[in-house]
Parts: sequence; C-alpha cells; structure tokens
Amino acid sequence: MTNLQIFLDIATEAALAAGAILQGYLGKLEDAIIEKGRPGDLVTAADKASEELILEILRRHFPQHSILAEESGKLGNQENQYLWAIDPLDGTTNYAHQYPFFAVSIGLLINGVPEVGVIYDPFHNELFRAATGLGATRNRHPINVSTTSELGKSLLVTGFAYDRRETSDNNYAEFSHLTHLTQGVRRSGSASLDLAYVACGRVDGYWERGLSPWDIAAGIILLQEAGGKVTAYDRTPVKIESGRILATNGYIHDSLSNELLQVPPREQREKVRSS
Repeated sequence: MTNLQIFLDIATEAALAAGAILQGYLGKLEDAIIEKGRPGDLVTAADKASEELILEILRRHFPQHSILAEESGKLGNQENQYLWAIDPLDGTTNYAHQYPFFAVSIGLLINGVPEVGVIYDPFHNELFRAATGLGATRNRHPINVSTTSELGKSLLVTGFAYDRRETSDNNYAEFSHLTHLTQGVRRSGSASLDLAYVACGRVDGYWERGLSPWDIAAGIILLQEAGGKVTAYDRTPVKIESGRILATNGYIHDSLSNELLQVPPREQREKVRSS
C-alpha cells in the first residue's frame, strides 16, 4: 500500500468520525453559536468537537506531520513536508440554520501541493475522496467532471466571503455578470462541496475569492483527479494561500477566465457612472 493510500484511508477515517459528530449536534446547538469577528463568521460547539477528533486521529497516526486547521490555527512547523489543511465544518452558517449543505474537509499538502483530499457531507452521506494518481470517487465509485463545453450552457457556483461588507472586491459584480451569460449561478455556502460538485459533474465551474487553504486543499486534488482544471482567475497556477480560485471541468475554463477578467473593479465602475 502506497503512502498516499495510507494517508487517504486515515483522512477518510477522520472525516467519517467527524461527520458523525456533526450529525449528532445538528439542531441541538441552542446557544452554542458564536460570531468570531465579522458578521456571519460563526463557530459552534460542533466545529470544535469535530476538529478535536480529527486532530486526535491524525496525531495518533502521523505525529510528525504539521496541521493548519480553521479553529486551532497553525500547529507545528508550517514548512513541514506534510501539512494537513482541515476544515472541521465547512458551511457553519448553513449548519447553524439547519440548512443541509455542509461538510468536513481534510486535505494533505506535500511540499505545498495538495496530494490527498477527503470531503464528507454527513447529511447526504456523500464521501468524496482523491489522491494523486489514485483517481477521484464519490462513495467509492469513480467520478468525472461534466463535458459541457459552452459557457452559455453551463451551470456555475460561487460564494461570498465574510469580508464582503467591508471590501469592494466582494464578487457581487462577477456574480451578476456571469448570471446573465450562463444557465445560472448558485451560491451554496460551502467551498469544499462546490469543488466536489464540479468534480462529479453536477456543476460545470466555480470561482471564489476570500478563501482559506483549509477551504480548498481537499477540493483541488479531488477536482484534478476527476479531470478538471484549477488555476488562478487569469489561468496562472493557483496559489492556495491567495484565497482566490477558478475551478472548472476544463472545457469552459478559458471562457470563464476571460469573463472574470472583463469585470472591472468597483472603483472603475463607479467612476464611469459618475462621469
């Protein structure tokens, strides 16, 4: 058994165990919901319990590995060859409202590159897994991206960051622009599941800004192994720490990139309107 297969199996064990915790807390949080800073940036007792269990499992099997987790932050040397990027509950706002779209996301970066990813949606019992060279699966069955080749016939998904009230770079203009050019743009509230849905062909493309490495590490390798393409908006190699990603089935990648780059900054739009 290769190291990647071992890493994938342990990540799966952790994701399934954490998902059971999320299911157990669902609808029972009462007052155990806290805003971390920005409006809508929530943390719950479920986030913390899920992350504690994931950390316990990973540390037991891989004590020399480092971790970057949403709630615990940086644990160990972040320059370590092996770095786990963990979101114990991606879609916390959905979860707090009992909106059934949330997941556990566990990704492993090896020398800074996503190589292993597990995304588990406990509400729908959907387990997405991938590792470099091992393919991508949903509930142990192989998955592939869609074959939609025209942007006008595509269904896209995106999201809006917690700082959307504070910055002009909030993705609103891009959302409006692409809504008119496609068959629709959805906003789910879970970046990891957005990437998983592109990977299994339910949607054709995804873009977003304001993301953290734990939001996308697992989804990047999942999509790549399913035959998709992941870059920055301008089609240069994606930098996981940049918080900005363009992910598609590959067929509409250039078209979607071109349209994103045509949307002018808000300051430029306001200057045109006032002139």
